[in-house]
Amino acid sequence: MSRYFKYKTADGLRADAEAMGLDIRLTDDLSPLLGSITIGGRTVGNRLAIHPMEGCDGEPDGSPGELTLRRYRRFGDGGAKLIWGEAAAVVPESRANTRQLVCNADRADGLSRMLEQCRRSHRDAWGDDSDLLVGLQLTHSGRYSVPRPLLAQHDPGLDPRTVLDRATGRTADDHTPLLSDDDLDRLQDRYVEAAEVASKVGYDFVDLKQCHRYLLCELLSAHTRPGKYGGPFENRTRFIREVVGRIRDRLPGLMVATRMNVYDGIPWRNGPDQEGEPEAVPYPLRSCWGTDPDDHTKPDLAEPIRLIGQLRDLGVAMVNVTMGNPYGSPHIIRPFEYPPPDGYETPEHPLIGIDRHFKAAEQIQRACPELPILGSGYSWLQAFLFQAGAANIRDGRVSIVGVGRASLSHPDFARNVLEGRPLDRKRICRTFSYCTALMRSKHNELGQYPTGCPPFDKEVYDPIWKDAQETAPSKG
Repeated sequence: MSRYFKYKTADGLRADAEAMGLDIRLTDDLSPLLGSITIGGRTVGNRLAIHPMEGCDGEPDGSPGELTLRRYRRFGDGGAKLIWGEAAAVVPESRANTRQLVCNADRADGLSRMLEQCRRSHRDAWGDDSDLLVGLQLTHSGRYSVPRPLLAQHDPGLDPRTVLDRATGRTADDHTPLLSDDDLDRLQDRYVEAAEVASKVGYDFVDLKQCHRYLLCELLSAHTRPGKYGGPFENRTRFIREVVGRIRDRLPGLMVATRMNVYDGIPWRNGPDQEGEPEAVPYPLRSCWGTDPDDHTKPDLAEPIRLIGQLRDLGVAMVNVTMGNPYGSPHIIRPFEYPPPDGYETPEHPLIGIDRHFKAAEQIQRACPELPILGSGYSWLQAFLFQAGAANIRDGRVSIVGVGRASLSHPDFARNVLEGRPLDRKRICRTFSYCTALMRSKHNELGQYPTGCPPFDKEVYDPIWKDAQETAPSKG
């Protein structure tokens, strides 16, 4: 049963938001979602996007699996005109789980199948894919790489949670070696090579992933790192600026985008009664991006706005705005009704988190009005998601509305909007965190269960959910 979401009407939601002093706007006129937009010289048929939603269902070698292909067929059929393909590691050792995709020459055939099936499904359903934009997210998981964490900086809140040796439980500390400047120089080459693969396969754009405390996100906050990739702003942003420049020079026909944290915050933990509470960290903060150094609850978007302006000038075509850390602050990245099994109860009403997302995206959009900004944080709003998205586009707060978790349960959400029908209430995401629970399940023979929506995609994921629950190691 829902504990926070009790809204039968938009007026009820609006009244609660106003009572909390939040700026969450709603409109019954969904036409702003239906208009086209030009991105990187391409016409995109509507303002609805699917976020990079990993299925943790690739083959062990990093090629797409059958469930991966199924997901992209469903996304292609669904009607959203911007499909932001999921994370693919630029080197195998940088995967965040044992079934994450890899983008290199050896995996090109599988990535090609994923793209071709997505586009064919779209053509079959909608007749034309010339106004469909499909990308691939290039990633390095940094401290969350498996089987070995690869750190770009030290973080007093995250190092004690970063397990270096699962057999002994040894965690990172100030003496744990960081990736060297030479390592990062070579990694730039791998990003360029991965972009070449994506371009040859036919993806319209690549996303250089700078979010959720993975490697490129951590570099942005590496105040205490020595060398040319740490310290002042120019050094902390060197990697992304140089990689963007190199890709644009090598592949002028390939669009470059980035999904970027604009606010990191700090890690949270279980407190009394399982409610989330912030970790005790030293101030001023020296390992957080987009965060007031004296108050972790306050975003400070001065540096993110500065960097986004530089990336725009280097040719980045669009920015997907996000925040937080799925392992350390899930209520910030994706406001939820119920926490994942390794998480905590939300310390705030989810509407507060949604308001945080909307205001951050608006600040970025106002600062860069000519740059398409894709907004996040909508799924908890359930049936009112599109009323909020339409209002935000109408008011110039954002250019495109992205749907994440809700696309797993209802991948054809855009069809309903385009045809003027309400969402299917039997498939609306309730943010109960089943998908995240599956992502955290690692105890099968492949070291990772695939993730999806067990309640609303029962035929495929209910058996997977039951197996994961029945075989889970005892917590006792």
